[in-house]
Amino acid sequence: MQTDNPFLDGLARLFTDAAGAAQSVRAELDTFMRQRLERLVADMDFVPREEFEAVKEMAAMARLENERLAAKLETVEQQLAKSTHPDQEGTDNTAPKL
Repeated sequence: MQTDNPFLDGLARLFTDAAGAAQSVRAELDTFMRQRLERLVADMDFVPREEFEAVKEMAAMARLENERLAAKLETVEQQLAKSTHPDQEGTDNTAPKL
């Protein structure tokens, strides 16, 4: 049911304009808050997620490499002990650990 009442038409326009204005205010507020939070995070020297993940991966790779080198060093120390004392193969004469 449609009416030609100018009061109701004006009221409908007012509510429509108010809703649009409220949306604009909300968008401005969101933008303002996002900028403030980004500035706060930048001032706190937080690390971006991408950099954190890259360093985490590097640390995992370094840990694996360290374990591999430790195993290799153990093997070399055992070989050195055997070549230094070939007559005492039954005893445990490993070279001193560094």
